Amino acid sequence: MRRLGAVVVATVAAAGLLAGCGGEDRNWAKNCATTADQVIECVPENRPKVAPVSGDLLDGGRYDLATDLGKVVVVNFWGSWCAPCRAEADDLEKTYQATKDKNVSFIGVNNRDDRDSAINFERGRVTYPSLFDPAAEMAIKFDPTQASTPGTLILDRQGRIAVAIRRATTAGELQPLVERVAAEENP
Repeated sequence: MRRLGAVVVATVAAAGLLAGCGGEDRNWAKNCATTADQVIECVPENRPKVAPVSGDLLDGGRYDLATDLGKVVVVNFWGSWCAPCRAEADDLEKTYQATKDKNVSFIGVNNRDDRDSAINFERGRVTYPSLFDPAAEMAIKFDPTQASTPGTLILDRQGRIAVAIRRATTAGELQPLVERVAAEENP
């Protein structure tokens, strides 16, 4: 059992080191304001750029984050097995509907799940697409420090992390954050 634990720790450490390659600061949040309730907000000059992300959607299509450059992108990490994810789904959809006309895009990232369970979970809950990430590898591409499901990132129009929420969220919390980032001027 100890050997298995050591292998898991070594694997996670190696993945973290590899994810940190590429010039971005793995501890980017230290340059940002963090609230007691795990919301990290960054001023534009301290925002880390997200690595290129693309992958298969649950519906079988493809998604490439580069196609959303110029938009504010809300990224939600979820799983059908996650009770807090079920609790926040309606709030995410409400925020999506309230902000999509402000040049805001939403993308889910379904992780550690099977496709059928994920599709059944989404049906009737959300209308925005989700990436299918059964090995939970895409979170590291979006943010090397992202380790929470649920978790939500708000990317600014330049593809940088403006806000990170490391737990479930509500429309009352999320919508004002999204609107604030959407109101920023393009450089």
